[in-house]
Amino acid sequence: MKKNGPVWTLTALLLFSALSFAVETGMYRLLSVSDSEKLILVSEIPGKTKFLLDAASAKITVNGKPAEFKELKAFSIIQIKKELKKSSRNGVAIDGAATEIKISTEEQGK
Repeated sequence: MKKNGPVWTLTALLLFSALSFAVETGMYRLLSVSDSEKLILVSEIPGKTKFLLDAASAKITVNGKPAEFKELKAFSIIQIKKELKKSSRNGVAIDGAATEIKISTEEQGK
C-alpha cells in the first residue's frame, strides 16, 4: 500500500491557498479619501485599475512612523498591502480592505 499522506497534505494546502483571499502589495495613486467612512479610492501604477478600499483598520505609517488616517490627504503616491474581498457598506460596493499603508516622503520628493 502506498503512502498518500504527503499528497493529501499538499492537495489540502493548495486548496486552502486557492480559497483564501488575495493579498497584494504595490504602489498606488491616491485619488480620493473619505474621512467619514474611512474609504480610499486608489489606482494602480502604471495601470489604471481602480480599487475602493476600506482603510478603517489599516496600519498607516509615514517614513516608518505611525500616522493618522486624516494625514493621507496630503499624499498622492502610497504603498498599500490590500486584501481583495468584494463587500458592500451602506450600499457602496467595496473591492477589499487595505491592511497596511506606507508612505515615504523621500521617494515623492524626486
